[in-house]
Amino acid sequence: MIKSYLPVLVLFAVSLITAVAMVAMTHMLNPARPTNQKDMPYESGMIPLGDARRRFSVKFFLVGIIFIVFDLETVFLIPWAVSYRSLGVFGFVEGIFFVLILGVGLVYAWKKGALEWD
Repeated sequence: MIKSYLPVLVLFAVSLITAVAMVAMTHMLNPARPTNQKDMPYESGMIPLGDARRRFSVKFFLVGIIFIVFDLETVFLIPWAVSYRSLGVFGFVEGIFFVLILGVGLVYAWKKGALEWD
């Protein structure tokens, strides 16, 4: 029974040893030397304005979620576009239906003001 799990246990042990060795080597080869310049928050070369822990508007996150939804739409549309001829009329109608549902969602978000940055 143990012989069947032996390769998995060896892989786990090698992974664990590698991870511990990488962390140990990082601390040995590059000890932490904090300075005031290193401890400053980096803002693309500009002096930071305000507190780094300020709260963002919910609209920022809403636009991010909408972006992810439409990004995932392309993940589903690319394979459909590649093979839509082999899917026939049913596949074409299903693809159009999918795009219409997402279009209705976009219009709804637009009408609710989710894309406004006021």
